[in-house]
Amino acid sequence: MISVEEAKEIVFNTPVNQDIEEVSLTESLGRVCAKDIEAKITVPPWDNSAMDGFAVKISDIQSASESSGVKLKVIADIPAGTFFSGTIRNGECARIMTGAPIPAGAEAVVMREYADDKGDEVTIKKSAKKDENIRKKGEDIKIGSIVVSKGKAITPADIGVLASVQVGKVSVYRKPTVAILSTGDELVDINEEITPGKIVTSNNYALEAQVLESGAIPLQMGIIKDDKEILRKAIEKALCADIILTTGGVSVGDYDFVKDVLGELGFEKKFWKVAQKPGKPLLFGTMGQSLVFGLPGNPTATMLCFELYVRPMIKKILGYNRIERKCVRAQALEDIKKKPGRKHFIRAITENRNGNYYFRSTGAQGSGILTSMSKANSIAIIGNDVTLLKKGEETEVILLDESI
Repeated sequence: MISVEEAKEIVFNTPVNQDIEEVSLTESLGRVCAKDIEAKITVPPWDNSAMDGFAVKISDIQSASESSGVKLKVIADIPAGTFFSGTIRNGECARIMTGAPIPAGAEAVVMREYADDKGDEVTIKKSAKKDENIRKKGEDIKIGSIVVSKGKAITPADIGVLASVQVGKVSVYRKPTVAILSTGDELVDINEEITPGKIVTSNNYALEAQVLESGAIPLQMGIIKDDKEILRKAIEKALCADIILTTGGVSVGDYDFVKDVLGELGFEKKFWKVAQKPGKPLLFGTMGQSLVFGLPGNPTATMLCFELYVRPMIKKILGYNRIERKCVRAQALEDIKKKPGRKHFIRAITENRNGNYYFRSTGAQGSGILTSMSKANSIAIIGNDVTLLKKGEETEVILLDESI
């Protein structure tokens, strides 16, 4: 049995395939950029007006004030989307709308609120500095500059920036596929009758949701009976996936066949059993190009092992720099007792009080109590040798909800 730290090191250092695919601009949202994206055009492409007003020469309006306006001849109207090919000379101006290109000769824009507009003539009642209310060519993006860097998760703002430089396709890291196999003769699906000795499967549905939330593509293989040949065929079919998840069948029972069948198919075991609770009988290794996780059958243990080991590897394949969830120090709001020897992961409710974090458990912590996960917004970590974490003492807490 190895420690959690050793297990993480083995898993996280396992090589993965990071393939690149090209997707449409909006489909790239939330994906990780796989190549630096360079601007092929300048933004804005020309000097343009930041306000509705009048494009003027500075020398004409130096003395302009509310009590002593300066009259100018309006020689053009320039709405956004049009271009005036003439030149503004002394004694002249152009009526201009926000976003319209600044005409030649103009040095500033006076807001229309400081002008008395008479149609062909306007009285300017405020002076202006050079380039006032003018957005300069290239002030946002210069041609040749990197607008989105490799390794950055693309945000809605990035989408806008890429659109502004006419990027319609984005190279991102491919979403990994994750095959999910739930094993056990005792399992029935949600639409089947529950007969004596049977239980409804929850692991395959919870795992599918976790895979989707992590950004990967789930491949649901269904419920696999405790039969070696059936299990063998299901695993062989799952070998097309980047990651294979089995649930159950990795302990020491007479019908726990997963380890045996994997071994017969060329599975390279990296470890089995981790000093943690829940999730002790975790199995990990590789088979061909696939990462294989033999997850415990108890629902809470299944979900916790996914959070600790599988989700980070999905994030790694997706190209994220930070692959684990955010961790904070938090004070216990109650005493928490445990036996020594294993690291405990307590399903918890954490709150932020003026920048300080506090947590309490969700209640009963049995590995089969799935509601302990559904109530939790965090996981509190209690060290191997700790037997009592007293109220008020601090420990590390994994935030399942990083908005806390």
